[in-house]
Amino acid sequence: MATGDALVHARGLVRRFGAVTALDVDEMVIPKGITGMIGPNGAGKTTLLGLMLGLHAADAGEISVLGLDPVRAGPEVRSRIGYAPEHRRLPEDIKAVDFVRHIAEVHGIPPTPAKTRASDALWLVGLGEERGRPLGTLSTGQLQRVKLAQAIVHDPRLVLLDEPTDGLDPSQRDSMLSLIHRVGTEFGMSVVLSSHVLEEVERICEGIVVLAEGRLVAQGGMAELTGALGGIELDCGDAPRARVALERAGVRVDEGDRHGVLLVAGDPDQLSRQIRDVLAAEHVALRRLQPRTAHLADVFLDMVE
Repeated sequence: MATGDALVHARGLVRRFGAVTALDVDEMVIPKGITGMIGPNGAGKTTLLGLMLGLHAADAGEISVLGLDPVRAGPEVRSRIGYAPEHRRLPEDIKAVDFVRHIAEVHGIPPTPAKTRASDALWLVGLGEERGRPLGTLSTGQLQRVKLAQAIVHDPRLVLLDEPTDGLDPSQRDSMLSLIHRVGTEFGMSVVLSSHVLEEVERICEGIVVLAEGRLVAQGGMAELTGALGGIELDCGDAPRARVALERAGVRVDEGDRHGVLLVAGDPDQLSRQIRDVLAAEHVALRRLQPRTAHLADVFLDMVE
């Protein structure tokens, strides 16, 4: 995409901590929408978020956020950004609604509308009934929702979320991802989701930025980076018998049986009818037949390696 359309644009960006180079990015472009920032622990994700927020300056290169330098125009940039940090060190004796109201006021909203916005934001994330409870009495899942509420209470253009599902059980994780997807689609806010859980990013993100050892190893649209690999993926009732029948018919099966899934080499358009006919003749149930695509985990491992 054109860099003029970018919400975040970095070029030659370097950040060091002492003798350690935490980040070294040649060029990075983050567009509107929901973008996943992925990488192992220590890859530089949190450092990059800190640079976007202007919390520390780059040692070399430049970064612009919403067209502004986050160091020189720090207050202006942060007024347009919502941020939910990874940690959950929140003041335990303050009520959830008072905490979110305070953050709204920090972003320049007058006290009376800030109180209304805080209440609305907490209702939005599913904490309307709990908004009067002290933060110290809330569960991990509820605290993550409070962090999301305070990140969106001032209606920012860009929301930065650092590991927003950390510590959540599967049900809470699903609910949080659904909330983030709503923020990035229904409410007109772009989102950068920093996570090491690839399944989360693959589920709700439109684009990805891949970091490894402080370097940008890939960026682009999700569909672009996890596009078709060629061949067919089929899920059948009796994978061993299906494999024998297909190979006897001259169809090359690339990989073995993984929970009934076979990966077949060749042109999907030409092979689909043949595969259906072979399995029907063998009375093997066919549950799914589709062009083979890469999962984000496979693409990520290839990129990092």
